[in-house]
Amino acid sequence: MEVAAEKNKLIEIKNFSFSINKKSILKDISVSIKKGEYVSIVGPNGAGKTTLIKCLNRILLGGTGTIKVEGKPLDTYKQKDLAKRISYVPQANGHHFSFSVREFIMMGRYPYISPFSSISSQDEAAVERAIELTGTKKWADRLITTLSGGERQKVLIAAALAQEADILLLDEPITFLDPGYQDEIYTILKSINLNQSITIISATHDINSAVLHSQKIIALKQGELCFSGSPKDIMNNDELCKLYGKTFLFIDHPETGIPIILPGGNL
Repeated sequence: MEVAAEKNKLIEIKNFSFSINKKSILKDISVSIKKGEYVSIVGPNGAGKTTLIKCLNRILLGGTGTIKVEGKPLDTYKQKDLAKRISYVPQANGHHFSFSVREFIMMGRYPYISPFSSISSQDEAAVERAIELTGTKKWADRLITTLSGGERQKVLIAAALAQEADILLLDEPITFLDPGYQDEIYTILKSINLNQSITIISATHDINSAVLHSQKIIALKQGELCFSGSPKDIMNNDELCKLYGKTFLFIDHPETGIPIILPGGNL
């Protein structure tokens, strides 16, 4: 049974710590993620959520302890091989790209295309699948600079899907988006998680959305692991007060039955 459990660990983080300029950002993190899970990383500002995401795809190098992907130490992967396993959607930063949507999504094929090779039928098919999955076909020939923030976020997800990786990392995927686009983004993510068996790891400040869409919650506070478990088990004041230093009001969601946070009445 223990051997089977080990094989089911897609990502295993053990006693991992990370510092920047001698400042400790992550402290002795140990957590595992199974293949096909939808995992949300939550916590207050400065908790280390983005740092953990960036350590998982080696944007940030170093640290002590171990991170394994499919049983193999992260630091032993060649970069192109890692890119075939892990794709990444960064925080929206307002940068503009002078490319068409289709051209930008094709850039997601970089692990498979060398400087001296031409675009293959497999590359074209992967891009078309990504466009279909994200509903971006109607903008495919437009410049990214002409899109709204919500439209652009869907294109970024499409480019990540074009990598055909088994793991998708996202850093604050719905920040600055209106409720309509937030719902569209979560619908896309849930669909690719359930129907494409893509493991999703998303850093977010939105606790309610995290518990409604995720199968597992990882909570960080000041770089330390504060909670790792099911969404329903974190939605109480024993856990959330430790995490945020305040109490909350809860109500059971009418469709899922999972407790969600209500806004307070004090202004």
